[in-house]
Amino acid sequence: MSQKLHIHVQWDGPHTYDVACRLQNDNQDFGVYQIYGAHPVYGSDVLLYIGKAESQTFGKRLSQESWNFHNQDSSKLMVYVGRIAGYSGCPDDDEWAREITLVERLLIYSHWPAGNSSGLNVSFGEDLYPVHILNWGQYRDLLPEVSGSRYSTQYDTEENYKVYSYKTQINNS
Repeated sequence: MSQKLHIHVQWDGPHTYDVACRLQNDNQDFGVYQIYGAHPVYGSDVLLYIGKAESQTFGKRLSQESWNFHNQDSSKLMVYVGRIAGYSGCPDDDEWAREITLVERLLIYSHWPAGNSSGLNVSFGEDLYPVHILNWGQYRDLLPEVSGSRYSTQYDTEENYKVYSYKTQINNS
């Protein structure tokens, strides 16, 4: 099995949809985002969508999606943006883009947002097994930690997997 890949995501928000569409800092406004709003089945103020902005800024990506036109209560849309963070300095562009993609896939797989219906049909993939996401800041309704190991099937086929039991007899006297 591959070595664990710990990816830190620093979340910021909430932002109105209009403000989020203006997040265009070319050096920093890349990563993953969450959109909250009204859903006809699940109610108001729910996680609707998780997306990524890897090759264009949050603002540019969000302005292409038109959530403000397709939501029944668009004035209450809220966006949280997550930037990849860490201790060892910014990775090169290819690794940064790979980590953004891995985070988006694992968050969609583990949280099932209502608006990510096409993303829910994507297979899990062995590349997600070693991924461990640590969400920091304003991560809203996301789990604080998400592990690819938890959602994988790698442990379903382990022949030696057993529930532990006492190795010595317990004396009931």
